[in-house]
Amino acid sequence: MENTCFLSLIIPAYNEEKRLPDCIEKLKSFISSQKEPVEVLLVENGSSDATYQMASAYQEQLPWLTVLHEDKAGKGGAIRRGMLASHGKYRMFADIDFAMPVEEISKFIPPKLHNFDVAIASRAAKGSVQKNKSSIRSLSSNVFNLFVQLLAVRGIRDTQCGFKCFTAAAAEKIFSVQTIEGWAFDVEVLYIAKHFNMRIAEIPVTVFYDENSKVKLWTAVPKMMLDIFRIRKNSKNGLYNRIPG
Repeated sequence: MENTCFLSLIIPAYNEEKRLPDCIEKLKSFISSQKEPVEVLLVENGSSDATYQMASAYQEQLPWLTVLHEDKAGKGGAIRRGMLASHGKYRMFADIDFAMPVEEISKFIPPKLHNFDVAIASRAAKGSVQKNKSSIRSLSSNVFNLFVQLLAVRGIRDTQCGFKCFTAAAAEKIFSVQTIEGWAFDVEVLYIAKHFNMRIAEIPVTVFYDENSKVKLWTAVPKMMLDIFRIRKNSKNGLYNRIPG
């Protein structure tokens, strides 16, 4: 796929009519400050509210915005769709609430960062700052991270922060074989990156936790753990050995 812009931002959106306007304003501010061309692919994911209609209205006004529809495929499926449809030399996905300040996107791309295939936001990296994190979230995150370290992705201390950037080559290779559509897709993405011996950079960030987060930890974590066993099974069956043509 031809890379016709510098950076692609992929944002999944499920029932986000309330948070979408603020997201758009933050994106306007960021894009206006950039010297290189940026595109945004908002992947509406089977919403039951007016997210798709609102996003489509914004698309008519904003030349850098493309709205895609991926019906109920889960966050992993939505991001896969956006990554493979994008045209950026660098491709980054972000959560619609921008818990990480939008200005910090610059940490993940040249000229600030070089010599990487995958750059991930890490709340465990030295210099990171976490605001409004609850004790329940801390406990569940620690349990899940231990599980991930033991069974899937060793050496990466934070697989779940919702901001990850890829070179175009890395994105096309990883997301062509990525399968998990639920919240554990991040683990699979990093598992595949390690499988292909890609260079992974961990970037410290500032994160503001949203009390209205859609992730219900005590129901999401067991499902994510089951998905980790799916990742191991996929690997054993050679699924990640397929090289995109």
